[in-house]
Amino acid sequence: MSLSVDVFVVGADGRKQVLDVPEGCSDLAGFERWRTTVWGSEVVRSLGARFLPVLADADLQVAADQVPAFLRECALLRENLERIVAGTDPVRTVEEHRRTISERLANIEDAAGRAKAMCAGILIW
Repeated sequence: MSLSVDVFVVGADGRKQVLDVPEGCSDLAGFERWRTTVWGSEVVRSLGARFLPVLADADLQVAADQVPAFLRECALLRENLERIVAGTDPVRTVEEHRRTISERLANIEDAAGRAKAMCAGILIW
């Protein structure tokens, strides 16, 4: 199984509505095991990340007002990509591991950007 990243809005009735992923975008946020091995890893936690490590124990829901802080966390991870790659175990080659983490982080960043533009939230599950 894979983790997915989606944008959601809260309706007038208080219910969460997950929006369709736009054409040309991807909702892939990593492999299920990345909950602990990447996003919840010690190296990610050591950077001061507070959102993505939640995935080690539960799905992650980021409210609309938290999206700017979540985007800052994504930027922090992007800036420290080499540290994350070095601090987590690759399944195949280190280069493939780096590329895959970078691509999945880009999908998360893209969803967060769409959420921010819409005053919406993010769900990683």
